[in-house]
Amino acid sequence: MRLIDVMHLGRPHVIGCWEIDGALVDPGPESSIHTVLEAIGDEQPRALLLTHIHLDHAAATGALVRRWPELEVYVHERGAPHLVDPSRLVASAERLYGEAMERLWGEIVPVPEANVKPLAGGEEALGMRVAYTPGHASHHVSYLHEESGTAFVGDVAAVSIPGANLVVPPTPPPDIDIELWEESLGIVEGWAPERLALTHFGAIEDPAAHLAKVRERLREEAQLARELSEEDYERRHRERVAAAASDPAAATELIQCAPPEYQWRGLDRYWRKREERLAAV
Repeated sequence: MRLIDVMHLGRPHVIGCWEIDGALVDPGPESSIHTVLEAIGDEQPRALLLTHIHLDHAAATGALVRRWPELEVYVHERGAPHLVDPSRLVASAERLYGEAMERLWGEIVPVPEANVKPLAGGEEALGMRVAYTPGHASHHVSYLHEESGTAFVGDVAAVSIPGANLVVPPTPPPDIDIELWEESLGIVEGWAPERLALTHFGAIEDPAAHLAKVRERLREEAQLARELSEEDYERRHRERVAAAASDPAAATELIQCAPPEYQWRGLDRYWRKREERLAAV
């Protein structure tokens, strides 16, 4: 097992692609695909395992399948149609990222339906246990590699990078659901893994303590977003990151992992949807 730092936008510790038993977990964006290809060489990966289809985790998928037409892609069944026809995914992302879309994520290449292996959760994929773990995204899954005791958890276990003593649950729109996220944390805790493999960024060797911190921080950020304006929330987020980082480079890396302008928007949408559901009862 190894972690490939894709060096997103030339920076370390932002996006990591995990290689396990010849498969790649979350290959990252197409804009950084050259780094992944340099690391794995000319040999086709055994498969791609996606925790979810957000562009920082999965935008390189179609380009890798184009390079290796037999490459299989495992993804939750709700995300699968958006790999085959990414038009809605791209349109949604363009509203969020605007002119920075191509620079950030690169080319979004459709994946042939025959290559896609949909997952529901509860099954096995390449010998790993699969769990449906929504909350960050409605199509999020996690994988447990029992032999090594490693849980590949995408964004469910939040962001934690070297050089910054701060756990940040990433909360971009549109799918944030705090209650479902807490249930997903419980699922990962129930696995009792020996370590967590984070996309942002690296291995966590004390999973129980880390997951407890994620739960605490998730509740804290949700409440802050409810109480503060977007401007005040963003300012506070940047100040807290700067205070927690060992140097300006680490602060920049953490902000790149969890941009504050998207953090508030996802949580604000969660609260508005929650109030609408309660009003409808």
